[in-house]
Amino acid sequence: MAVPKRKVSKARRDKRRSAVWKLDAPAFSRCSHCGALTAPHKVCKNCGYYKGVEVINKEA
Repeated sequence: MAVPKRKVSKARRDKRRSAVWKLDAPAFSRCSHCGALTAPHKVCKNCGYYKGVEVINKEA
């Protein structure tokens, strides 16, 4: 049976339980052309625009 060799201190235990190091929700920004939620610095998957310029032709 596994038994701890030493007592885990309160500071070490609380550091492990804290939520400071856990991942945050991904960032989203609004597309300037269609208003859909997109990842920042990426082409909009909905309309194909990036910074007000058409990069991908989505009409086809």
